Amino acid sequence: LWMGTHPSGPSKVFGTDTPLAAVVQECPEMALGQKVADKYHGQIPYLFKVLSIEKALSIQAHPDKQLAQKLHSERPAVYKDGNHKPEMSIALTDFIAMSGFRPLDQISAFLDEYPEFHALVSKSAGNFKRVAATGSGSSGASEEEKKLALKALFSELMNADEGDVAKQLQRLLQRIGHDDDNDNDDNHAKDATHPQALVRRLNAEYPDDVGVFCVFMLNVLSLQPGDAFYMGPNDPHAYVSGDCVECMATSDNVIRAGLTPKLRDVPVLVDMLTYDHGSPDSKLLKPEVFAGSLHSVVYDPPIDEFSVIRTALQPGQTERFDGLTGPQIFIVVEGKGLLEDAEESYALLPGHVFFVAANSSYAISAASDQSLVTYTAICML
Repeated sequence: LWMGTHPSGPSKVFGTDTPLAAVVQECPEMALGQKVADKYHGQIPYLFKVLSIEKALSIQAHPDKQLAQKLHSERPAVYKDGNHKPEMSIALTDFIAMSGFRPLDQISAFLDEYPEFHALVSKSAGNFKRVAATGSGSSGASEEEKKLALKALFSELMNADEGDVAKQLQRLLQRIGHDDDNDNDDNHAKDATHPQALVRRLNAEYPDDVGVFCVFMLNVLSLQPGDAFYMGPNDPHAYVSGDCVECMATSDNVIRAGLTPKLRDVPVLVDMLTYDHGSPDSKLLKPEVFAGSLHSVVYDPPIDEFSVIRTALQPGQTERFDGLTGPQIFIVVEGKGLLEDAEESYALLPGHVFFVAANSSYAISAASDQSLVTYTAICML
């Protein structure tokens, strides 16, 4: 479900053929607020989505503005716009994703534990392990050396011969078993985020795909409802399973390299990544109480285009929003209630989506016998 004005999936006013973009363009200063209208040329600066992941989405990254403009200029049929696409995901259900590179010592340990992985990166593995084994400080490898070694390892993996990938995957599956029920380690079988469980799952969905081996290089995040993580430009990630709300800068630029039947642009992806590395916790984004609210928290990533507010009301509770200075799109994800402004009221049910102009005042209330949960994307400058 896309909510916004991006031409690849534009929202329309309910019951009409009128695009939301047309409503905004009637008076951008009123719809968006003067600051947002001026900075983003009269456009809503974010795209809001709800995703339900039954089959893993591709190993991918999104370009920064400079690269986006270059790709759009050179290949507009593939890269549809010149904007960057930082994004944030908030889990609605138990959610599994991969995001960012693991700590180097973890990757190094996996090279020892899984010879099939090592076989695909044998040219770069030795130097990588040497660099990963050095500590920080004057006697250790510099951060630049670590990133270069990580890039060489990832590049060799993603450019591996398809036949070699298939052969090593089959060897790995024969060794660890094709079925979680046959896993010799009960803890592995019960943990859906364990590399062996992910190898089985991803290979069943994308047989003999090089992206399966990315479980040994990328952090695996296991999120509970309400947990969030942020993906900056040039940051590798993939969604494995679960439902989420997702917000991003208004763009549809995606560079893919694995777990996909779509176009793979491996050279661009390998070259563009930052090769930052660290623990899974470094990817998480903690919410804070939204200013002046009783029942809302805000997820505020380090960019200007968007934040997301989560409002959770118990039966009979009300939350009021007075004069928020940016455009808002909100969706009801759970429960039943009422939206009221100075002139009208609207029923709130799961799946209902509303656009709220900047500087509007309104209240949302949960029904007397049901709770209510909403997520609101907003740009506040």
